[in-house]
Amino acid sequence: MSKAVKHKTADTPPSRRLPNRDVRPFFEKLAATIDEPVTELQYNSTFELLIAVILSAQATDISVNIATGPLFAVANTPEAILALGEDGLKDYIKSIGLYNAKAKNIIKTCADLIEKHNSQVPETRPELEALAGVGRKTANVVLNTAFGQPTMAVDTHIFRVSNRTGLATGKTVLAVEKKLVERIPDDFIVDAHHYLILHGRYTCQARTPKCGACPVYAECMFKDKAKFLEL
Repeated sequence: MSKAVKHKTADTPPSRRLPNRDVRPFFEKLAATIDEPVTELQYNSTFELLIAVILSAQATDISVNIATGPLFAVANTPEAILALGEDGLKDYIKSIGLYNAKAKNIIKTCADLIEKHNSQVPETRPELEALAGVGRKTANVVLNTAFGQPTMAVDTHIFRVSNRTGLATGKTVLAVEKKLVERIPDDFIVDAHHYLILHGRYTCQARTPKCGACPVYAECMFKDKAKFLEL
């Protein structure tokens, strides 16, 4: 492996923006290679999804699934998790980073869901963001995944892919989010979050992007993509 590949993260925004004419082909090719544009978090209800997404902050989906499997088997409603109490909840999620803060937020969120929302997960951004531990990204995931709303949750993978390919360049998560929503065709917007996150997780990786296996290599504006063709 070359020295450039070892040390270059390839996260610098490209010098050129992906042309408008290439945006639709970009998503058509992702759609042709990603059969199931869905979250890898395991859940069976909107409430379970909300809790899993709160837990996923600065944690992998795999680690969250390991914790929520046993948790949801015994407590998968606001009332049941609230009954566990903060200490009881910690026993199930202590393998996840920041579990102390997350347990506190989840208990508060469960209490608010019971008191203010009849134990149902709300379907609007303001109501979701008012819940403890729910920021803009978490709200976007729930609105998109659970309710099919055309939102874009920009995580580390999507921020990298958007900047690297020229699809949506920006120095902040919010700037990238707004550009993505503006540029993505209406018929792809609901699934775009998962297309991009899965592409970033398995192909357009941070240090060693697998450009040789990339379905959107022709459209991608990453100026160093030729260096990674053999990966």
